[in-house]
Amino acid sequence: MTRPTTGEHLARLRRQASLTQEQLAERSGIGVETIRKLEQGVRQSSRLDTLHALARALAVPTSTLVGDQAEAAARAEPDHRPLSLAEIRRAVAPVRGLGGAALAAPVDEPPTVDVLRARLHHADRAYQADDYATALSALPGLLLDARARAGLADDTDRPAAYVLLARTQHLAGNLLIQLRAGDLAQTALSGALDAAERAGDKVVAATVMQGQCWLLMRQGRLGEAAELAVLTADQIEPKFSRATPAELAAWGWLVMSAAAAYARDNEPGTATELVDAAAAAAARLGDRTPASEHLMMVSGFTAGKVQMQRAENAVVAGDPVRALELAALVPHGPTPVGSSWQRHRLDVAWSHAQRRQYGEATAVLSELRALAPAWLRHQRYARDIVQSISNGRRRAMSTELADLASLVGYTG
Repeated sequence: MTRPTTGEHLARLRRQASLTQEQLAERSGIGVETIRKLEQGVRQSSRLDTLHALARALAVPTSTLVGDQAEAAARAEPDHRPLSLAEIRRAVAPVRGLGGAALAAPVDEPPTVDVLRARLHHADRAYQADDYATALSALPGLLLDARARAGLADDTDRPAAYVLLARTQHLAGNLLIQLRAGDLAQTALSGALDAAERAGDKVVAATVMQGQCWLLMRQGRLGEAAELAVLTADQIEPKFSRATPAELAAWGWLVMSAAAAYARDNEPGTATELVDAAAAAAARLGDRTPASEHLMMVSGFTAGKVQMQRAENAVVAGDPVRALELAALVPHGPTPVGSSWQRHRLDVAWSHAQRRQYGEATAVLSELRALAPAWLRHQRYARDIVQSISNGRRRAMSTELADLASLVGYTG
């Protein structure tokens, strides 16, 4: 069930107090335009001190105004933190008192593993479709239910319950990385690894490590990301002759993570060797796909993704000509993991911009704006490319480029 937004809470409480928007503005000292935008859903978030002023004027606790902030986080609205992540923070990092008891109310009878798995697939599809608001709304309750189910599981059901919890925590971690909430993502991924180890599932644990490597690279911890990816890949390296699709894919993702880290750490030779190893795994995998319960965290590993990594490494090396040559060999069209294709297209846009092909670069960014605006809004890389185009053009910024600049937050 969808939770009311902050604006819906505000409108209801204002009407109960028999106040107009103008009267509430006068009583609270908050501009009427701010109140109007909140109630109309034009804005989904506001600063905590603004909500406090409104709550004082309405004579209610501030917490009664706080509603679903998922859309605000997806839009990356100004002032959306910390309220937009409050619900998922409660689920990922629950408050505990003396003795370890959680402050959150316990779930009396959580749904079955099958029901929870279906909910997880729904959240995963939303995440892969860049519908971050839907995923962010779905995950807190799912996390609490999955944790409760794992705690109640008997010896027979415990592995499946902890695998479910691990995948849910991992998805939460990935989403939080996209939303640039790195510390909270770290907590989610640590919990995912603990659950995977309790389940005894090496494939799930390996996919969590891949997410951890991604986070480390986002934090600039390149050496640690490379070391962790290689160490984990060595620990789970499958025998190609009898490996399952999931084992090959999990190993391939880790090897490509290592390649990405080494490329950024100015070790292009090692990066190339690792991409070649990943290509061998992709060739062995062929058209086979991992079972659906592994979600897109595993099944997105393909030969096309390996080719994208080759192009990315050329970008990192500062070679736009080579990057475009390699990109021409990537199969066209979105991949099962949409963010992989989108990230690759940013590499293409960067390469065009570096070659002063500003029209081509802008066209690629506009394609991404139409395909995945929520994802693009969170990409600093996109903002850097827009800045490069803007600085390089001799003419005034076009309407198309101005719209892109507004979306990614580039103010010139």
